[in-house]
Amino acid sequence: MKEKEKIAVSQAVLDAVRREVRDGRLTCTAAQRLAAELAVPVREVGAACDALGVKVQACELGCF
Repeated sequence: MKEKEKIAVSQAVLDAVRREVRDGRLTCTAAQRLAAELAVPVREVGAACDALGVKVQACELGCF
């Protein structure tokens, strides 16, 4: 199995994910919106979720 690539996550992205999390979860739509608002790749938001132990729910793209 291929290992996940290490992605650098900025503090701003970590903080934004923390603000949006509800009950330890973040919707895929919210993750995509955060990426657009912060002008970062969706993968960085996903890496922030991984780092924070946040589950992404209702994924529309199969990325999470």
